[in-house]
Amino acid sequence: MKPSPDERREARRTLATSAYSADMIRSLEQPFLDDGVPLMRIAAGSLASVADVMLTQAGLEPAGARIVLLAGAGNNGGDGLYASADLAGHGADVTVVATGRSLHQGGLDALLRAGGVVTALDPQAAIPGCETPSGPDQASEEMDQALELCRQADLIIDAMTGIGLKGALRGIPAALAVELGMESGLPDRPAWHDPAGQDRPLVLAVDTPSGLDVDEGTLPGAYIPADVTVTMGAMKPCLMLPPAAYVCGRIVLVDFGFDTSALVPSVSCMSAEDCASLVRAPRVSDTKYSRGVVGLVTGSALYHGAGLLSSKAAANGNVGMIRYCGPEQVGDLILQELPETVLGRGRVESWVLGSGVPTRQAQEAAGPQGQDDQRDLIADILSRQAADLDEDEAAADPPVVADAGALDLLPDRLGPRTVLTPHAGEMAALLNSHGENVDGDQVMAEPLHWAIRACQLTGATILLKGAITLVVGEDGTDRPRVMTTGFGPAWLSTAGSGDVLSGTIGAMLAQNAGPIQDDATLMVDLTAAAAFVHGLAGSLASGGRQTGWEQPLIFDPRKPQDFADLVAQDSQQEGHGIALGLMGQPIRAGQVADALPRAIGLVMSRAAGSADQIDQSAQEGDDASLFFENSSLWF
Repeated sequence: MKPSPDERREARRTLATSAYSADMIRSLEQPFLDDGVPLMRIAAGSLASVADVMLTQAGLEPAGARIVLLAGAGNNGGDGLYASADLAGHGADVTVVATGRSLHQGGLDALLRAGGVVTALDPQAAIPGCETPSGPDQASEEMDQALELCRQADLIIDAMTGIGLKGALRGIPAALAVELGMESGLPDRPAWHDPAGQDRPLVLAVDTPSGLDVDEGTLPGAYIPADVTVTMGAMKPCLMLPPAAYVCGRIVLVDFGFDTSALVPSVSCMSAEDCASLVRAPRVSDTKYSRGVVGLVTGSALYHGAGLLSSKAAANGNVGMIRYCGPEQVGDLILQELPETVLGRGRVESWVLGSGVPTRQAQEAAGPQGQDDQRDLIADILSRQAADLDEDEAAADPPVVADAGALDLLPDRLGPRTVLTPHAGEMAALLNSHGENVDGDQVMAEPLHWAIRACQLTGATILLKGAITLVVGEDGTDRPRVMTTGFGPAWLSTAGSGDVLSGTIGAMLAQNAGPIQDDATLMVDLTAAAAFVHGLAGSLASGGRQTGWEQPLIFDPRKPQDFADLVAQDSQQEGHGIALGLMGQPIRAGQVADALPRAIGLVMSRAAGSADQIDQSAQEGDDASLFFENSSLWF
């Protein structure tokens, strides 16, 4: 039975938002290979089509373009060889730089028949029809010539390594990556990278950029950043996880038709559709209490603004009421902007704790003027969370969001209904308090590892902030659940943004208090959904199109022209419906909080509208099109 348009749309959404480990990818490929499906040739045709589009979009003629393929010995190199053969057959000037001691024989034969040229860098290479360096001196000369070819190229195709690589690049691939890419760390460039304005060749990565740890998403050594990554069959974790995902450029996912229904993704990302399913719609029978009440112990005698920002976010986050507990001067400030706020303790469906509350060390340093009861109240609420866990009554008290000044008040063990929201420095302090020895830079270099470790040590749900935010929590199994969301601009790195995020999470938890009591594993989804809404509000406030991460464009190898048409249409729409251009404008945290109602309305429109209505909206260039359908130019 032929799938309906809605079923096809859902299948592609799942494909675009789920990543699988290297071992899982191999298990998905094997049935196709056993049946004789020519996956390598399909991959190569897709690569060649994308390369044509890249060159065309950059104002270059594919026929006659100077292309250098960096080819390893494995199947990844074979994909690149067959693609380069196609490009050479259509008039491109193609040179293959062999980075190992052999090349895929079928791909090499096709490349040579098409008129491509091959050069080897390893003196021990044995590649038919290709001379190898006779010794170290000649090898050094060949390396210099290969680097010069790359620097003069219009397009470099990076097919040095595949998904089987473990650890950092070594040998010739590492030397090439140091010269052509980055030796370590992230590129120091604006969040919006425009390949059209660069003074280096375009880079097209095959499956993943060389030098990334595929399953962990780290940058263990030298690597070559890509402008476009064409990945085969299914997403890999490094294409979603920070910091690796930041150097993959625009991702194109070639749909092989894999059946992933029996597999649990290693990583999944929050989408507008999933977020829409988690936002509680108002009901005719609602009261302010049934829509959820958020309690906030935020702000302090030292930091008033955080109390207001977290309260404003919670009040704007689709709940019926907020209660604020804190110093009188902070309460007065909140009432000036949110007169509907109730002061003092009472019934709540979630707690937001710690935003703008000083740590113990900061409070002691401030002396008498820094003293209030916030830390005592936070400690009391958190101790009841721990007591619930000890008594096997984890759902007895409302779920908690613990931020900033609450993180040094945590009991030894919590449950998944507590969300911790550290940035890298706070995460390092949290881990060190549990016996680890790590600093903020190490957390940023290996965020997945340390977020999982924090989840294991505390028992809580962990949200690690960043341009791509990680959420790690209970999965109901022995393995943690990992979600990401990067749907927000770099402008969100501004004072108070974290306070707004905490209030947004509190509101998402309060409106879903009933489902959380029944299923604690929902905490990961709900926390990621709140971060998605927060990012969308940042995009609306900034008026731009830059985001920390974007879903891949799906490439159907049966219809390559459809992809070319999609990219051409996207490029023609540059500036359409966007008042402030690609990057947008700087924003303040208060503007993000003010944009939350509109962001929630946009998300809910995804649930209320049919696929046909959404497609019509995309054609008309409304907000749904701007933020949910190919939110940036394709690369």
